[in-house]
Amino acid sequence: MAVRRLPRPHRFDVYVAVGGMLGGLLLVVLGLSTRPADEPIVLFDGPWPVLAALCVMAGCEVLRRVAPRTALLVGTAAIVLDTLTQGSVVTVLMFTDLMYAAVLYGPLASARRIQWITGLLTVAGTLVPFAVWREPETLLIGVVVGIVAYGPAATGWIVRNHRDAAEAARLRAEQTALLAEIDRAQAVTSERARMARELHDMVANHLSAIAIHSTAALSIDEPDTSRQALSVIRENSVEGLAEMRRLIGILRDGSEDHEPAAAPTLDGLEALVGGARANGLDVALHAEHGRVPAPVELAAYRIVQESLTNALKHAPPGRVTVALAQRDGVLDVRVRSPYGHRDGPRAPGSGAGLIGMRERAALLGGTFDAGPEGAHWTVRATFPLVEGEPA
Repeated sequence: MAVRRLPRPHRFDVYVAVGGMLGGLLLVVLGLSTRPADEPIVLFDGPWPVLAALCVMAGCEVLRRVAPRTALLVGTAAIVLDTLTQGSVVTVLMFTDLMYAAVLYGPLASARRIQWITGLLTVAGTLVPFAVWREPETLLIGVVVGIVAYGPAATGWIVRNHRDAAEAARLRAEQTALLAEIDRAQAVTSERARMARELHDMVANHLSAIAIHSTAALSIDEPDTSRQALSVIRENSVEGLAEMRRLIGILRDGSEDHEPAAAPTLDGLEALVGGARANGLDVALHAEHGRVPAPVELAAYRIVQESLTNALKHAPPGRVTVALAQRDGVLDVRVRSPYGHRDGPRAPGSGAGLIGMRERAALLGGTFDAGPEGAHWTVRATFPLVEGEPA
């Protein structure tokens, strides 16, 4: 069977034990004791019983931190032995330190029991001798018991409470710092996602048109067609550059030298649809809405923009319908485009468009779905218009 080994004693405890032992030896050599040899309580006179109690108490001091309950029990036996000898004040002082250490370093249940036991012993040491002998001097017995036992125990309890409070405060500070770091990381992630959505939605439409018309200009050897394609390319390049400047304005918001450009609103859907028509889409717009919160306006605009970009890249020829309707405190956005087989996309895509649209709707407490409905691909998003009720 494995034997449990005690941890190594603390260096300070060894110093205390050695210092106490040397101090006690010096008092014995000098013949200084706490009581004369002719007192009735002294059953073992001479220096050797005093040294025996001193050695045991010094050994207990080594264990005051690694085994506080064992040290106190053995130290209690040593102080009883010291009481029956001429005694040493160093032995008594080391016992008070054992009492203090048992409360400070021992288990919580033991520390509470020691408080009660030493308190009861102090009261008993005060009342019982006085009741038996009726002498005022007997009250000093309770005072001595209180100084030797209850006083160190109470001091250890106070120090323990302060230590535990400091440890709890440290743990709370660490938890607060951890939560702050988590919040900071989440804020950074959220901001990066927002920037990614803005960059994708602002630039993807124009770059897709550029890619499609540059392909047409390279594949068709007709000057008029090439000139028309280059005109569309230039227009989308200028608009894309303006959108990039707007994004830079958003990133520099709050600086003294740059004012962020205004975010797009639903009033700009006509221009957006006009640009899609210029890029070759057959688009019809039906918008019926009143006053809409700015975050909802931006999200709805971006969803329509991304849907038109996807139709430009993936949809076969046919009419694209954009419909916005406001009813019962909800803005409904629906974009329908032809759906069917084609050889491949007219321009490469990143696959992040649907993810970004779904994130925009979720952030505002709305819903989003996209998928085929018969011969059409339908994108639908709904946004609650009551501010302060995000999901």
